[in-house]
Order: sequence, then structure tokens, then C-alpha cells
Amino acid sequence: MVLPFDILEYHQRLQETKKRMADKGIEVLLITDPANMNYLSGYDAWSFYVHQMLVIIIDEPQPLWIGRYQDANGARVTTWIYEENVIAYPDYYVHSSVYHPMDFVADILNQIGHGGRRIGVEMDQYYFTAMALERLKKGLPNASFEDATLLVNGVRMVKSDQEIEYMRRAAKIADLAMTKGVESVLPGVRECDTAAEIYYHMVKGTSEYGGEYPAIVPLLPTGDQTSIPHLTWTDRPFVDGNAVIIELAGCYKRYHVPLARTVSIGQPNEKMKQVAPVVLEGIQNVLAFAKPGVTCGELEEVWRKSIKKYGFEKEARLGYSVGLNYPPDWGEHTASIRKGDSTILQPNMTFHLIPALWFDTDGIEISETFKVTETGCERFTTYPQELVIRDHLDLSGQIS
Repeated sequence: MVLPFDILEYHQRLQETKKRMADKGIEVLLITDPANMNYLSGYDAWSFYVHQMLVIIIDEPQPLWIGRYQDANGARVTTWIYEENVIAYPDYYVHSSVYHPMDFVADILNQIGHGGRRIGVEMDQYYFTAMALERLKKGLPNASFEDATLLVNGVRMVKSDQEIEYMRRAAKIADLAMTKGVESVLPGVRECDTAAEIYYHMVKGTSEYGGEYPAIVPLLPTGDQTSIPHLTWTDRPFVDGNAVIIELAGCYKRYHVPLARTVSIGQPNEKMKQVAPVVLEGIQNVLAFAKPGVTCGELEEVWRKSIKKYGFEKEARLGYSVGLNYPPDWGEHTASIRKGDSTILQPNMTFHLIPALWFDTDGIEISETFKVTETGCERFTTYPQELVIRDHLDLSGQIS
């Protein structure tokens, strides 16, 4: 199998990770976040529903992959790790009330002489449980444990040129999926049919390259539920006069470019006519201000002042760092575009800017994913930055 990145890039990522380990006094790093595992090793499989990890030992050149026996061949095929560093636990450890995979991990670390070192674990992420930490502590009584939750995530924030290229491809898929999704929004069409249309094009991709499953499913709140941002779809038909929010992401080589638009079926109501220009002006002000040296907090301030002129406020953050990920989230969990975030923008950082406004019974989302350039920023997608109006039936029965 051809790795998605040159072996030298993986080595550079590993060395930067080890520098951060040294700064925190961590000698052994147990990585259980599948995005971080992928970032450092290339490992890519839908196996994160069972315990697995990448072990980085600060004075060893190669990581260890430890996971389920039936997934070991996947590690051999998708990573640059030597075969002898792929270590598999038997299936009786899986979903057992007696055995736990972290017992196996602890035994391995003891056997290779690292059971008494300072061990970093990703304590606050979806795939590492309270039970996992308890079993590690029990099996490694001589070790000390440190929180290393965002250690690798921080390395991931500044993208390589190859990563940016993968995001450009993801953006083309996002544009295509949004176009086809919007075209399917017609009175009488079911929400699930639009979701299926979006999924089809997210996976099919373009004629040059295919897409992948995104870390978040298409979000499709409709009507008075547009005030609830994270609803998916139902089998209800669309109704003339309603609004629909479509939020999706193109995904390529696990790199995501999210995109959101609001669709009005028929002419928008007065509230939407009032709010949409405010959101669009705020987006344009933020993108014009974004450049190296600016902080995430300063970006949020531009937005806050922009919408305050019209009497609006936004409780939620304005955006977040985005890129490589697996379900259930495409965000990187590091920088957020919100008040007080002191993260300084650097070239090749990438963000999902989602300056949505939600009210009691309605809302509007128009989002952009952008990368920081040497002098400013640029959008990844090209889909028109506007409120989408599906207004009248033509002779073919389509709304335009």
C-alpha cells in the first residue's frame, strides 16, 4: 500500500511529538485518538470501537502499534511501522467483563522495560475510558501518569503542503455535495432523500478521486428546527416556505473541509432577510482580517463588533481548527475562534468559520473553511457565499 505521505514527513511529525514529550517530561506516550494514530503512523481502519493505541517511546526510533488481533494486518498494511512493532492482543480481551486490553498493554510495557516510566495518556478524548486508565494504573504501579490530551493535536495545527492539497480535494467534494444537496431540496422531497444525495456525492467524489466517510454525518435541521444546529434528518417532506440548513464536509485521506449553507424554500421570511446580510457581512469582515500574527480572539472580536451594530450577539464560538479526523468530530480540539483564545494564526493553519446565529424557533448558518496564507487567508470552497433561495417551479418541475 502507498502511504498518503512521504516517510520523511512521518518522521518529522514523530520528532516534533518527541520534542513536546520532552518539554512535558513524558517518556512514553500512549496515543488512543485515531486521528493522532493516523497522523503519526498512517493507520487507517474502522477499528476504533475497540481499544487500540500507538505507543511512542522517547528513546526508541519506532512506535509500537497495539490492537486487536484481527486488526493487526491492517496496521501492517496501512502504516510505516516495522512488522515486529505491531503487537496484537487476543480476542478474549474484547468486550470482556474479566479481561481488559489495557491489562495487555501494561504487560507489554513491563516486559520491554518501560513499566516504571513517566507515561502520557490522552485523558480527555472519546476513545480512552475511565476504566482504561484504572486498568493501566493497576498494571503499572511503578509508573507515573501525565495528561497528554492535546499534545499531538498541537503538532497537527500547522499543515504541510501535502495536507493542504488533500484539503483542497476535500473542498471540491464539499462543493459538489452541497450543490447536489441543494438541488434536491424541493417541496415534497423527504429530508432523508436529500441526505442520501449528499452522502452519495461525498463518497463518490469527483472523476479524478473519490471521497470518504466524514467524521460527522450531514446535518439537516429544517423549519422551526433550524434553531437546533446539530439535528440530522428525518423522513418528513420539505414544505414550501420553510428554511433548511445543510452542514456537511468533503473528506479525502481523512482530511475534512466543512461547509454550511441555509436554503429558503420559496422566498425567505422577514427575519431571514434581516439576518442573512448581517451574517454575510460578518463573514467577510473576519476573512478580510485573518492573517498571520492575528489571534483567534481578535478574529472573534471582529465578528462580535460587526454583528453588534445590528443588535445581535452570538453565544457559541465562531469557529475552530479543522483537518484530519475520525467520528464523532472533524474539529482538532485545539484553537477556537472565540473571546480570549490567544492562539496566533500561522500560515497553513486551517479553520472552520461558522458564524451562525440561532434564535428560539429559527436560525441561519453560512460557513467557510479557510487556510491562513503568508499575507491573509483563502477559502477552500467556491460555493456561492449567500442565502440560497429555491423560489419558483419551472416547466421541468424543478425549483430554481
